[in-house]
Amino acid sequence: MLGRMALRDRLPSLTFWKRASPLADDDLPAAGALSVLMVCTGNICRSPTAQGVLRAKLRREGLHRSVWVDSAGTHGYHTEEPPDARAIRHAAARGYDISGLKARPVVTRDFARFHWMLAMDESNLAWLQRKTPSPGAPRIELLTSAGGLAEPEVPDPYYGPDAGFEHVLDLVERACDGFVQRLLPELSARAGEPALATDELDPARR
Repeated sequence: MLGRMALRDRLPSLTFWKRASPLADDDLPAAGALSVLMVCTGNICRSPTAQGVLRAKLRREGLHRSVWVDSAGTHGYHTEEPPDARAIRHAAARGYDISGLKARPVVTRDFARFHWMLAMDESNLAWLQRKTPSPGAPRIELLTSAGGLAEPEVPDPYYGPDAGFEHVLDLVERACDGFVQRLLPELSARAGEPALATDELDPARR
């Protein structure tokens, strides 16, 4: 119990994961976990959807403690708001619960916290590339390319019909499947590395 409480303190009250309720022990990241940040503009449609989908796919593969997933927006238009009701509804219809997430903007410390930043579109990608203090760390890519898709980006469904949210889910599911496969060799390689101490899970130390 003390170890769990200490870890919560090290991860800024776990706003890093943005859950509505405390994390269960099985949801806490393992020592040396990789970390992935999904990024869109306002963090209420595409990136929380991608966060929920990737997290679910990792859990199905038994990798949810090996890869830590979060999401954020390039702009703080909706800070502390839940995802768009349409995003929640369409995700839930496919078995993904993103209702407990809350929007936040990308902050400078995120560039040290995360191994990967996956942008939903070209404008998000360009923004991240401009803001990164050290090119090459973290790895900044489009989610679609990171997942091996030919599609150039995940389009913003906010101003369109509900069908746009279904299209987002279609793309995100395929991209996350590809990204998980891409991560497997890296996770296998890291499994042979010495385990990190618990306090090294603090993203600010990365």
